[in-house]
Amino acid sequence: MTRTIFLFALSLLGTSDSATFPKYLNKHEIEDNGLYTENYPEIRPASEEDLLKQDERFWFRLGSGTLKQRLKGDGGDVPKVARNVVFFLADGMGATTTTAGRIYKGQRAGKLGEEHSFSFEEFPNVALVKNYCVDQQVPDSGATATALFSGVKTRYKTIGVDAKSFFGKFDKATYERSKLDSFMVWAQDAGKATGIVTTTRITHATPAATYARTPHRDWECDSSIPRTYRADLKDIARQLVEDAPGKNFKVILGGGLEALGYAKYPNASTCPREDGLNLTARWLGDKSKASFVVGKAQLNRATEEADYLLGLFAPSHLPYELSRKRNYPDVPSLSDMTRAALKVLRKEPKGFALMVEAGLIDRAHHSNLARFALGETDELDEAVAVALRETGTDTLIIVTSDHAHPITLKGYPARGNDIFGFANESVPYQTLSYAIGPGFEYHYNANATKYADFPWRDLFADESRLRDPFYQQHAGYYRYESTHSGEDVPIYSKGPGTDLLRGVVEQNYVAHVISYAACIGPHARLNSDCGDTSRASVQLPTTPVAILALLLVPILY
Repeated sequence: MTRTIFLFALSLLGTSDSATFPKYLNKHEIEDNGLYTENYPEIRPASEEDLLKQDERFWFRLGSGTLKQRLKGDGGDVPKVARNVVFFLADGMGATTTTAGRIYKGQRAGKLGEEHSFSFEEFPNVALVKNYCVDQQVPDSGATATALFSGVKTRYKTIGVDAKSFFGKFDKATYERSKLDSFMVWAQDAGKATGIVTTTRITHATPAATYARTPHRDWECDSSIPRTYRADLKDIARQLVEDAPGKNFKVILGGGLEALGYAKYPNASTCPREDGLNLTARWLGDKSKASFVVGKAQLNRATEEADYLLGLFAPSHLPYELSRKRNYPDVPSLSDMTRAALKVLRKEPKGFALMVEAGLIDRAHHSNLARFALGETDELDEAVAVALRETGTDTLIIVTSDHAHPITLKGYPARGNDIFGFANESVPYQTLSYAIGPGFEYHYNANATKYADFPWRDLFADESRLRDPFYQQHAGYYRYESTHSGEDVPIYSKGPGTDLLRGVVEQNYVAHVISYAACIGPHARLNSDCGDTSRASVQLPTTPVAILALLLVPILY
């Protein structure tokens, strides 16, 4: 009989039929519900005294220091093969979000902001990724995650299948022929431990692309699949628990209690199960030293003993980070979950592969809630910093996005101006706004008379609200939620094989680099170092005597 460790939150005991969770404020709500009693600090532009310090000597010293650091490279100690892979996917984080996010974080650290850098912006290799999908110019997260993880571009809103499968249509024979394997399958075949971390539901599009195959990204639970298909097609949650590679994951952390059938949530339902299955119990049933947790304190305890760790911390998505820190202390942050995942996965001597998704950047952008989006970007940076501290040079670390959002950083604001402030002083508009989305409805005022031919609300009247995270940025065109945008997105990488991630590349190419660099999957044989595991962890000698000794070995033996 397998030994399992059951860790349940006291508030959930005896709630198999229904459960009450706090209402997480991440489903397009914009009303101020009184939770934000503190204002964020006021950010003021740089003083003339600050600017005069940045003279010729200042910039030459900065440029010279950067040049010398880059000339050092990685010190020559980067292994030839990646023992571990950590893939950070920041959903919706385009270049504008990264720029605004670094200013946001820098300003809150007491800097002017523009000069700040995220941890991943120090990575030695950067490229641009083309993220269209097979049938759409601007993609969704299911198709893009499939390309990134499986190496194959596919159709809009499909997951883990190639272009032979059509969105929303299921034919069993076609489905079987179109199935794809992600890099998680490749890693498991090589004996590595695997896991996923996300701030969304664990059955949502991005995490699902690591393990599921489905012609519709929304078929997360049985009730979401048309009845005519249910006999032959498992929902995404069942695929996670019952089928490889999902059932073999050592770590699964995120939201999504409802889709896995742990309880019913009539007041916050997104995907209720009709088949009565409790997939959390099924997941525990066939694993030794397995822990299921629903809170941060439990998560911290479970990592010590568990070989398998399932953590679900919300019925659906997790709360936004700015909300979580103030109102939900027992919900772990992205960096908390990343740290826990690494602690479990590091137990495997053959290495591991981990996917970490900062999924709520996208959710906030869809609602034109820029402060929440940048708060999520800030927390992504914290999670990357955890990975940098907890891993070594034998780890391939990738940070990228699946697509961008139509947020703009505009005007001619002064240096150090609050990133959420006004871009000018005459007709007020903010530095950050969106091309499309629900923010249009709040800001549009056809009866405005203060400014000629300017049918927008007077932002000076909103000045006291600009630091409220529920404040919707202006959008130029109305839609119930913002769309994605189709421009190329940056990819930052560090570790073995990342010199291959330079220039402008197709999105599906990223998985092929992972295969080559980590000696897993279809390109393992292309890497001449894959057969020699010592090259993955041992630095070759560099002294003349040692090099001569190595050259003489074939002669002597």
